[in-house]
Amino acid sequence: MNPKYAFPLFTILFFCLTPNFSQDGNTPIDTSFYKKLEWRNIDPARGGRSLGSAGSPSRPHEYYFGATGGGLWKTTDGGTEWKPVTDGQITSSSVGAVAVAETNPDIVYIGMGEVQLRGSITQGDGVYKSTDAGETWKHLGLKETQAISRIRIHPTNPDIVYVAALGHPYGDNEERGVFKSANGGATWEKVLYVSPKAGAVDLIIDRNNPNVLYASTWQVQRKAWKMWGGGPDCKLWKSTNAGETWTDLSKNPGMPKGPLGKIGVTVSPADSNRVWAIVEANEGGVFRSDDGGETWELTNNERKLRQRAFYYSGIYADPVDKETVYGLNVDFWKSNDGGKTFDTEIKVPHGDNHDLWIDPNDPNRMISSNDGGGIVSINGGKTWTEEDYVTTQLYHVMATSDVPYHVAGAQQDNSTVAVPSDGWDHMQARGPNHGWYYAVGGGESGWITQHPENPDIFYAGSQGALLTEI
Repeated sequence: MNPKYAFPLFTILFFCLTPNFSQDGNTPIDTSFYKKLEWRNIDPARGGRSLGSAGSPSRPHEYYFGATGGGLWKTTDGGTEWKPVTDGQITSSSVGAVAVAETNPDIVYIGMGEVQLRGSITQGDGVYKSTDAGETWKHLGLKETQAISRIRIHPTNPDIVYVAALGHPYGDNEERGVFKSANGGATWEKVLYVSPKAGAVDLIIDRNNPNVLYASTWQVQRKAWKMWGGGPDCKLWKSTNAGETWTDLSKNPGMPKGPLGKIGVTVSPADSNRVWAIVEANEGGVFRSDDGGETWELTNNERKLRQRAFYYSGIYADPVDKETVYGLNVDFWKSNDGGKTFDTEIKVPHGDNHDLWIDPNDPNRMISSNDGGGIVSINGGKTWTEEDYVTTQLYHVMATSDVPYHVAGAQQDNSTVAVPSDGWDHMQARGPNHGWYYAVGGGESGWITQHPENPDIFYAGSQGALLTEI
């Protein structure tokens, strides 16, 4: 068969999207043929970006992570095998926040949309809840939040739930801030709101006194070509009455001068007086309070913890040791001296770290989210599970002229990748040791094209005006 007669993937998609009339606009088209077309997965099994993950203290082998383009995934064997649990049940494919009720692990909440604002963003449609450990899902509203950063469940009462919502990434809106439900998500009350330009970007409950909460608001707006972040609505907040009222901690003694940007916050379960905040500012860094946020001390200002703050700014307290705290950025850092030094680098399978859940009863058990997906550790981060599931996030896709055709794409935070359209048996490896898939040059953000006469030559681009020939 001549390659020019191959039936590529984009042609199938084009046919599926054409209107129900012929080109002259008058003759109806029989659409019954298209009903026979079905979506199928052609790989690669190479994980993509995840922003939220959670586990269960009572089920040591059960974890969840949310994919920015693949819904919610679950494992019941500690991370060896994963399966999607929201396919066909939720509207948005982007899961930004995950929470499991400690007292009833069958209750799971997910918040939709992306808060780590890259140039490519998938908006969400609010909050979903499962009461059967992910088998079925119910939409609970907050549709116009579009980007949810955190969901926090009361440690002893699963009907009390808090949602931190950033709001519309591309413009102003009112449905943003911190929302509270006292009836399991049936109704919501907006308990913290600053302005239509700023939403909530972090939220933590004090496990020793669940009436105490800390939250941060971020003034930010994304455009396709630029992002504006920072301003007077960027603040750190504390509530001592379960969210009814809030106190601004941003100008308390020891906090950096404005303008402020994104702020991450955590409170130590081992000592409720100890609070950490990682603050984006000209004189920013990791700040620690030992009096519940009344006063602060800068403990660390290393760039490795606050580079590209808009994409990271995550800080997490160890549940048992008050001196141990984790900072997530490009790399995964651990401090054993109260946040003064972050000299322990935890090696993970993929960079760009976004979320961390630690078992409140066993600090060695954890799940983390990064740009390669969700990873599980049972030894405090010494080793992690693999990221070999099909949540690959491809920015650009093209079909080759091979017969059978291959499909090539540029994967977010990874190389380009090409796979055969109809499986392993038809793989045409371009050289030794290519295996199931192969790279075609360029990088994550680039377009890919194949030479029109020599199918073994690919041109691909990426950031920084890169163009490759391979």
